[in-house]
Amino acid sequence: MRTAKRIASLPPYLFASLDRKITDARARGIDVISLAIGDPDRPTPSHIVEAGQAALANPSTHQYPSYYGLPEFRESIAAYYDRRFAVTLDPATQILPLIGSKEGIAHLATAFVDPGDAVLMTDPGYPVYETSTILSGGRVIGVPMTAEDSFLPRFDSLDPQGAKALWLNYPNNPTAAVCDLSLFEQAVAFCAKHDVLLAHDAAYLEITYDGFAAPSALQVKGALDVAIEFGSLSKTYNMTGWRIGWVAGSAEAIEALSRVKTNIDSGVFNAVQAAGIAALEGPQECVGEMIDIYRQRRDLVVDALNSAGWFINRPKGSIYVWVPTPNGESSVGFCEFLLENAGVVCAPGSGYGKHGEGFVRFSLTVPEPRLDEAMLRITKALKQR
Repeated sequence: MRTAKRIASLPPYLFASLDRKITDARARGIDVISLAIGDPDRPTPSHIVEAGQAALANPSTHQYPSYYGLPEFRESIAAYYDRRFAVTLDPATQILPLIGSKEGIAHLATAFVDPGDAVLMTDPGYPVYETSTILSGGRVIGVPMTAEDSFLPRFDSLDPQGAKALWLNYPNNPTAAVCDLSLFEQAVAFCAKHDVLLAHDAAYLEITYDGFAAPSALQVKGALDVAIEFGSLSKTYNMTGWRIGWVAGSAEAIEALSRVKTNIDSGVFNAVQAAGIAALEGPQECVGEMIDIYRQRRDLVVDALNSAGWFINRPKGSIYVWVPTPNGESSVGFCEFLLENAGVVCAPGSGYGKHGEGFVRFSLTVPEPRLDEAMLRITKALKQR
């Protein structure tokens, strides 16, 4: 059997590898606490579930959905952008529902990248930006992000190198960094000058703390000419399993992505879109309650790690804490130490790119008692070492 040459350079997906390590450790009798994967542990709010159940019982949802999504769902997304960011979008041409934002992120390279084309992406960054580029025969150009620059790219020294697209992601996964609107202003100006598509992954846009409100890239004047933004209900409403998201922005880019999408899948299940409408248009107190839970967990983790010898600032966004490894040891080595000596799993920073080395990522999607137990185990293991 001969596989396609394109997958020869494709690394194993980080979280698939972590799943195997967790399974192996549990088979050896280790009580594993996984802080590796950002999958919300809280249930989807009841009013969203009820809307999905009602739509599921309606036989009209059992047929093929529209390739372009329900008009009502697209209108809900447009209303969200108008309400939250004062951005006006045409629901028919500037919004496309997705089977989770990851689907659209993965398909973007198919729509824009020819063999040999370059794509700029922040390093460290979400692995799908890189793998989708590789599968399309493109070249990855890493944009270094360092702690000294608060994990923000520096556009004043960035060489476009003929790139077709630039990936950004704020609030950021894995670093938990946030940015203000000025970063997007720089990004839009850079992309307009060099004919580059700006692709902003905004999965954590609503998960922010301490009074900080994250901006949208589409707020910038001229952004709708050069930028698209991937939105998701997964983290904001605890809907990771529902697989529902969207892409919004440049009509030209949306049309190109829709051509790929309509040839590959049959659209988002209408009952799930009905749940998405309920999420965006229904009561929002559930979001505030969830953010408060994550804030408490963030404080628990940061306080425990700082008591153990770290000096970590409290992140203002996302559901992660990005932690430098002790004494500069390798991220994989430190993860293996924690698994074997504390029964705690975290994500090695090297899985997010070359500049992720020397860091690990802790997820906050674990109930407080287990999270507290994980911190106690880590502290004990480090003292014994």
